[in-house]
Amino acid sequence: MAYTVKSKKSGKTYHLHSKEVTLAGGRKQRIYYFAGAAGENALDALPDGYEVTENARTGLPMLRKKR
Repeated sequence: MAYTVKSKKSGKTYHLHSKEVTLAGGRKQRIYYFAGAAGENALDALPDGYEVTENARTGLPMLRKKR
């Protein structure tokens, strides 16, 4: 079961995903993103040290490191 977040502004449900991408310089980096449907790269839990916030203007969820 994918980790889900419900937007307070729009009421839509978003699922957390992760994948490894290659940057222009050749370095590999893991990215986290939310999508409307659970896909192949869906995560079951939040990564350690991260928390979910919501963009006040758009209502889209975002992942950020805990302060």
